[in-house]
Amino acid sequence: MTISVLLVDDHELIREGLRRALEREADVEVVAEAASVAEGIAMGRKTEPTVAIVDLRLPDGNGLDIVRALRAQSADMGIVVLTMYAGDNQLFDALDAGASAFVPKSAPAEEIVAAARHAASSPHSFTSADLADALKRLTSPQGPQLSPREREVLQLLADGLGVSQISRQLFISDSTTKTHISKLYDKLGAGNRAQALMTALRLGLLEAPDNAP
Repeated sequence: MTISVLLVDDHELIREGLRRALEREADVEVVAEAASVAEGIAMGRKTEPTVAIVDLRLPDGNGLDIVRALRAQSADMGIVVLTMYAGDNQLFDALDAGASAFVPKSAPAEEIVAAARHAASSPHSFTSADLADALKRLTSPQGPQLSPREREVLQLLADGLGVSQISRQLFISDSTTKTHISKLYDKLGAGNRAQALMTALRLGLLEAPDNAP
């Protein structure tokens, strides 16, 4: 049986790359493309694909709106969320919205194809390469264990310093600072600075500022 696919991403080059990767598979066919939430919902209703692959950040809103709309339309449609910002919050939001799979855009093409196949065969079974670790982070009473240097970097991020400023303050290279920040994001399950700081506050790794509401 041919797996029909709807691609929703506002970057034409990304859609083109995904289409090529998917259509290298003999039983996969991209039947529609969209570049916005409105187009994605409309094309999903029109074409009723086996699988929809949906970006989270779109010009007119959040890709999760498409996930919810398509899931309400069809209980059996496979829905893959593909995102540049693959933090824990995004992962669990995708799960709650009814997605079948969650894949970062940094993943190799083979992983995206595998996610599409999973979504086609098991649309009600959620999968993500980081799901087990995300659940551990969610349920850990102590939160992630940060090294003293990582705690320093975290506090400087909270103070609003950039990479170069942190490097000068700690007398380390920019590449070392970036490595510490990357490890922080991994441990906190964050995709960017704002998510990392919010998670750190929630876990008690940072103190809220005195003027915080």
